[in-house]
Amino acid sequence: MVMGKAKLSKPLIFQSKLLCISLLYLITTLFVALYTSIYPTKCLFRSSPFDPIQTPFFSYPSSYGEHKYVIPTHRSSCSSPIYFSDYWMVLKEILRLCQNSSVSSHALRYMKGNRKNFGGNFSTQKRISYFDLLNDSVEVPCGFFKRFPVSDSDRMAMESCHGVVVVSAIFNDHDKIRQPKSLGSKTLDNVCFFMFVDDITLKGLDHHEVISRNSHEYSVGVWRIIKVSSKDLYDNPAMNGVIPKYLVHRLFPNSKFSIWVDAKLQLMVDPLILIHALVVSEKVDMAISKHPFFTHTMEEALATARWKKWKDVDGLRNQMETYCENGLQPWTPKKPYPSGTKNKLHTLNILSYFFSLLRHDQFCKCHYEKYHINAS
Repeated sequence: MVMGKAKLSKPLIFQSKLLCISLLYLITTLFVALYTSIYPTKCLFRSSPFDPIQTPFFSYPSSYGEHKYVIPTHRSSCSSPIYFSDYWMVLKEILRLCQNSSVSSHALRYMKGNRKNFGGNFSTQKRISYFDLLNDSVEVPCGFFKRFPVSDSDRMAMESCHGVVVVSAIFNDHDKIRQPKSLGSKTLDNVCFFMFVDDITLKGLDHHEVISRNSHEYSVGVWRIIKVSSKDLYDNPAMNGVIPKYLVHRLFPNSKFSIWVDAKLQLMVDPLILIHALVVSEKVDMAISKHPFFTHTMEEALATARWKKWKDVDGLRNQMETYCENGLQPWTPKKPYPSGTKNKLHTLNILSYFFSLLRHDQFCKCHYEKYHINAS
């Protein structure tokens, strides 16, 4: 009987390379799925301290805004449409521009007065006469013929904001406060976030225990909440929301750049990167987003009336008739710009204006705000 060494063979399961690769893929997939379900706000392949902040800025009660949905985005919070590796270069350049800027909010002279209407009730032709104004010594009409009704402490906070300001507003409790995502580690030190609300919205925040009415100053996550006394402005909440939307540079006279974010949207990219990519690098004064659903201004007007977003339908009709009288034409794909308008000025209207970035220089402050007061 011959005695020999016994051979140890690999288990059958490890003899197939394809099977091993399949098992490895399955285990990895299960791990990633489990990780993302337990930590939905964290990015698995981002561990560098220089990457965007992924932790949530505020935890909302489950009952708050459960029926108020944000316009959906197909972009992951772990990715950015602009390379975040440029963040530190962008931060340094924005800070340099803000520190070295010679632009002063006092370069233009604005009309003052004490009238019943916030905007002064100027006719369309009267406002148009100021569009090509070259003499800076002439006072221009641009709202604030009534004092904007906010507290003195809030006004001081607004005037102390230098550099970049991000602004939004919720009136008549129409939307919910949404926290920005993908902010850089130094952004909150250099960017101000202000949310304007009326008393109805404030009551809703108190009802859902998002804020406490016992305090005179409110904040929700990154946003400082500014209460506006709507009884001292317009009866229509939508009209009151137009004021901070179009006059950001007047409400924040010491800021050099501003971003307006409609409350139905959520800021998904660091504001410094947006300012740099869309305004500074392009050497322009303003950037405006394309409407997410409608191509032509008339489409948005019809949707506004259909869903009763603007109660004064006759006023909406008069507004559109005014646009048509001033050159609004049907939009076609042959037009060189993605808007149903005859010229660029008409793209700056209340119906299609959702997301904008504004550089606070003299030309932009003069022409931009005069048109918007006219449009609103």
